[in-house]
Amino acid sequence: MSDVITGAQALVRSLENVGVDVVFGIPGGAILPAYDPLFDSERVRHILVRHEQGAGHAATGYAQATGRVGVCMATSGPGATNLVTPIADAYMDSVPIVAITGQVPRSSIGTDAFQEADICGITMPITKHNFLVQDLADLPRTIAEAFHLASTGRPGPVLVDIPKDILQGSGPYTWTGQIDLPGYHPVTRPHGKQVREAARLVASARRPVLYVGGGVLKARAAAELRVLAELTGAPVVTTLMARGAFPDSHPQHLGMPGMHGTVAAVAALQKSDLIVALGARFDDRVTGDLASFAPNAAVVHADIDPAEIGKNRVADVPIVGDVRETLADLVVAVQQEHAAGRQADLTAWWRRLDEWRTAYPLGYEDHDDGTLAPQYVIERLGKIAGPDTLYVAGVGQHQMWASQFIGYEKPYTWLNSGGLGTMGYAVPAAMGAKVGRPDATVWAIDGDGCFQMTNQELTTCALEGIPIKVAIINNGNLGMVRQWQTLFYNGRYSNTDLGTRRMVPDFVKLSEAMGCVGLRCETAADVDATIEKAMAIDDAPVVVDFVVGEDAMVWPMVSAGASNSDIQAALGVRPTWGPDDV
Repeated sequence: MSDVITGAQALVRSLENVGVDVVFGIPGGAILPAYDPLFDSERVRHILVRHEQGAGHAATGYAQATGRVGVCMATSGPGATNLVTPIADAYMDSVPIVAITGQVPRSSIGTDAFQEADICGITMPITKHNFLVQDLADLPRTIAEAFHLASTGRPGPVLVDIPKDILQGSGPYTWTGQIDLPGYHPVTRPHGKQVREAARLVASARRPVLYVGGGVLKARAAAELRVLAELTGAPVVTTLMARGAFPDSHPQHLGMPGMHGTVAAVAALQKSDLIVALGARFDDRVTGDLASFAPNAAVVHADIDPAEIGKNRVADVPIVGDVRETLADLVVAVQQEHAAGRQADLTAWWRRLDEWRTAYPLGYEDHDDGTLAPQYVIERLGKIAGPDTLYVAGVGQHQMWASQFIGYEKPYTWLNSGGLGTMGYAVPAAMGAKVGRPDATVWAIDGDGCFQMTNQELTTCALEGIPIKVAIINNGNLGMVRQWQTLFYNGRYSNTDLGTRRMVPDFVKLSEAMGCVGLRCETAADVDATIEKAMAIDDAPVVVDFVVGEDAMVWPMVSAGASNSDIQAALGVRPTWGPDDV
């Protein structure tokens, strides 16, 4: 005998049945019926954020840190549209979240009713799928399908829009967990013939590179990646979204490729004769000018999303499937090649790679005016906080420095907004990560521009007992924009001075007003002690205002649209590649 319950009760019960333990959201008119049974739930914790964008990024941070589906909730109209940015962010970075929005009653849809917005139409290009629930009886199945879609195949955001009258209505509730998604059958098993062909190329390549993308982390395949890397002896490069998938300290790791990647990583791809792309999408920030990218390389491209293969670079060997399963099969196939006596000698290749590594290391200079170098702050933070800490970055110069000067030894310790490049991501995402992994230390590394977009979620952290730590890299400017103005606009700094170096706002006082501990550091001599003081505080959020020099630049750099062969190394030095004689 099925229970007769309200649609709101059916929603909450369905969330419980799919294993949801936390929802980030804000109530409002259309979604309000759902908040009444949510008040009574013993299994689902609701965290009241201060802005819907914070709810969305918190759901993303939770998902990235745990591997589980993150959940956010908002009302109709502006509540729903405030979720658009974090939904787009999750879509670009393949993060599994489910966004639940209230909608005006079905009879009012299309009448421009108060707080009506066609959120399904708005988010259609930036969701893996979305649903407008039209019948209360469909609600349990829809929730089951939403979570299945978000977490399988290529992960991504799914939106469920529920009219208010369905939440207020009542009917029998039956939970089976069954789904009805004809046509949705993501391929997970790679084709054996393609894997064997890939192994043949790997065994014969003289200049191979393993190009590792965020898909390796999504597939929980870090262990399999290491086995393949050590079996082949090939160099490994990890993209911005894949930092931590392969240990930075491993001798085969060349670092991050792309616009602000290491010279060795960029050069390895550019001079390779074989690129094995694993869960990567040949993003423009990695390839630079696509026409001149890795001109002599054959490509093995393995991805669970067939739409990615051949989208930007033609694949000589396309492999559709789960990257973890692909890696496992590829290891076996390469072992068979080696057993048959087919294995290339990479000695000359590694000699050249080590020359680049030695000649063009990551680096920075202390500032002549005595101001604090931001790279030093981040480097010391990484050393003191250690490899088990979760580092969550905003977007801009501080994001690049955090990806360069912290050593990532373990997967799921680096969270950032890669594809969309969303300012304001760090604080709410760190909040979500800390909720998902409460025993971990979580540092948000933010810029003074990013911080001012979503810092209100520190109030949420203070009230909800979520003791994140925030390092503000305060250079007084929109730093990356200023860097481009320095390099490409003759130092004409139009609208990039934020005034924060003049203490407007005073980040310490602002943080204290939101219930946090506020600290400030302005000299290199005080960096370690300040970080250690922040590390010792576990019962409240901590914000450290690191006041740094305004003219530090991110190096290396490939200018937008330029060839990767035109990379500028540390301090703008142009590398000499040497002949193609490996």
